[in-house]
Amino acid sequence: MSTLWLKVAVLLYGIAALAVLPAVLYNRPRWKYLALPACVAAALFHFVSLTETLAAAHRFIPVEATEIQAMLALLLALAFLWTYGIYRTLSLGIVLLPVIFLLGLRPAFAPGQSVLESPVLRSGWIWLHIALLLAAYAALILSLLASVLYLLQEKRLKSHRTGGWISALPPLATTDSIALKSLLIGLPCMTAGLLIGSLLAQQMYGVSYFSDPKVLLSFAMWLAYIAMIAIRRVAGLRGRRAVFLSAFVFFVMLAVWSANQVSSVHQYAVRP
Repeated sequence: MSTLWLKVAVLLYGIAALAVLPAVLYNRPRWKYLALPACVAAALFHFVSLTETLAAAHRFIPVEATEIQAMLALLLALAFLWTYGIYRTLSLGIVLLPVIFLLGLRPAFAPGQSVLESPVLRSGWIWLHIALLLAAYAALILSLLASVLYLLQEKRLKSHRTGGWISALPPLATTDSIALKSLLIGLPCMTAGLLIGSLLAQQMYGVSYFSDPKVLLSFAMWLAYIAMIAIRRVAGLRGRRAVFLSAFVFFVMLAVWSANQVSSVHQYAVRP
């Protein structure tokens, strides 16, 4: 049944992704009355699906890759609704909603199956560790997208162009605020997530935990995350340089995910 709810959610995300285009690109505000309810309903079905999936597996954490994809997609959907609730802008949905739709396809139509290798993974602290890191990743993606929109809007203003879909983007102050606030929300999530994971892994693996490639990359990402916030706050970094810096941290994040293939610490599940 959980797969059915996720399929419904993916369908609604697809409808929202299509409806947001005329609302933003062609200045047809009535379409938002389809895009927003579809996204809200999709997020509700998505939450129910993920909850049922984890409850059926008798655990609190997403372990299988498709479960992690589903969790990240849900967090991005909530981030989109959060930005609309505060800034009343749908512009981020042009990119976010299709990404959410694509992230949900595999979990909905080709879900994986896995079993836990260690009883410690049933701990609520592990669930908190993963949830916090996924929230930090979602915040980073949102910040990167807002920085790109800032750059596009800045170029439009400097070239004195009027009209076109870029004119529908939110003001520079709004996109910069979204980018910075996303980072400020993501930093404590990442810090707490890494701290919890380190303490738990210390108990399981000892000091050898700190030689794991994914662990080293994770702490490198954390340092880059802090540096990015410090540079933005102190130097007022915006525009092209902000995009490059956010993109660098984003690619480090992708490297952290890829390091699962060679990590001896983060191999949580096996096929039955």
